[in-house]
Amino acid sequence: MPFNYLKPLLQPAESKIVLLILDGLGGLPVEPGGPTELEAANTPVMDRLASEGTLGQTIPIRPGITPGSGPAHLSLFGYDPLVYDIGRGALSASGVGMRLEVGDVAARGNFCTLDDDGNISDRRAGRISSEESLPLVERLQAVQIPGVQTEVRQVKEYRFAIVMRGEGLNPELEDTDPQRTGVPPLPVKASVPAAEPTAELFNRWVAEACKVLADQPKANGLTLRGFATHPGLEPYEEAYGLRAACIAVYPMYRGVSKLVGMDVIEFDGEYPEDEFNAAARVWDDYDFFFIHIKKTDSKGEDGDFEGKVDVIESVDRALPQLLALEPDVLIITGDHSTPSSMRTHSWHPVPFLLWAPSAARPDVQTQFGERACDMGGLGTISALDTMPLALAHAGRLNKYGA
Repeated sequence: MPFNYLKPLLQPAESKIVLLILDGLGGLPVEPGGPTELEAANTPVMDRLASEGTLGQTIPIRPGITPGSGPAHLSLFGYDPLVYDIGRGALSASGVGMRLEVGDVAARGNFCTLDDDGNISDRRAGRISSEESLPLVERLQAVQIPGVQTEVRQVKEYRFAIVMRGEGLNPELEDTDPQRTGVPPLPVKASVPAAEPTAELFNRWVAEACKVLADQPKANGLTLRGFATHPGLEPYEEAYGLRAACIAVYPMYRGVSKLVGMDVIEFDGEYPEDEFNAAARVWDDYDFFFIHIKKTDSKGEDGDFEGKVDVIESVDRALPQLLALEPDVLIITGDHSTPSSMRTHSWHPVPFLLWAPSAARPDVQTQFGERACDMGGLGTISALDTMPLALAHAGRLNKYGA
C-alpha cells in the first residue's frame, strides 16, 4: 500500500489543512517573454502568502505526461494514478451520489442524435439542457433487464450515469462512442473474454433504452463511456488519520473525493466566496478541506487568457474569508496545467504554494507565478508528495526511525 511508510509516523493533532485546487492553474505566455495567466493576474493575497511561505512546482503523473483531471487529483490525494486507475464511469456515478460498490459496473452516458439511418449526427444531442434531459433520464430509470439491477441518474445537460449491479459483472468493456459523426454508435464490446456476459447485458439495456428514446427529436440515442467499478481505495481517515471534506461544484471532483472517503459538503452557489463560506460552516467538523475551483480550467480550454486571469483574481479577492478561519496549512496549486494558448490540458509543471505560518521555511520568492515557482524552495516535486508535506507542516507526522 502507498501509505505504509506514513502510517507508523502519523500522530494526532488539532491542526487544519486546506488544499485549494485551481483546476488547470498552470499556463504559458501568449508571446515570448510575456506573462502566464497566473503571472498576469493581480493577486496581492497570494503574493503575500508566497513571500511568507514556500514555492515549488509539481509533476502530476510523470514528466512529459499530460494528465486527465481524475488521475491528477488522485496524485494530489496521494494515490499513484499509475497504480490506481479509476474509470470515468465511477467518477460520474459517485459524483452524483449514486451508490457504487466493488463489483458494480458504472458508465458515463451521453445522449446523442441519430439520423434516419441510425448514424450519429450530433454526439451531444444539441447540448440539450438539464431541464430537457431530466424527463429522458426518468424514462431510462424505468428500463430494466432480467438478471441485474440498473440505476440511472442525471449528471448535467446531455450527460447521465448508469450503474449495473449483479453477480459476476466485469468492467473491462469498450466505449460505444465512436468519437465522430456519420457512423452508428458502437456496440458494447468486452476487452477480455470474462467480460463478454457483461457486454451482452449492457447491449440488451442499450437496445431497450433506445426504444424509449425513439420519439425524441434530439436525444433519440445514447453512447456509454468509461466503464468502471469501485476501485476499493483506502479511505482518507484510515490512510492519513484525517476527517476530510470536499467542497466542489462539479460532479466529477465530488466523485473522486467520495471514492477516497471524503464527505461531500452540500452548498449553494458556484463562486469562490460560496465555497469558502461552506468551509466556514463545517470548519469545526473536519481536519482536511479539499476546495476545488473549476473555472480556471474552463477558461483555459476556451482559449480565454483574460478570462482565466479574472478567475484567478476572483479567488484572490475571496481568500481573506478562508484565511480568517486560520488554517494551519494552506496549499494553493492546480491539478494540471491548462494553458489558454493550447486550449487543453498540458504536461507542464504546476505552480505550488505551501503556506504554514508556524512551520514553513520561506524562500526568496515574493510572487506566485510559474517563474517564481520554478525557482522556489521546494523545487520540482511529484504531486504525490503533496499529502506528506501537508501532514508534516500540520504537525501530524512523527520522525522516521530512532
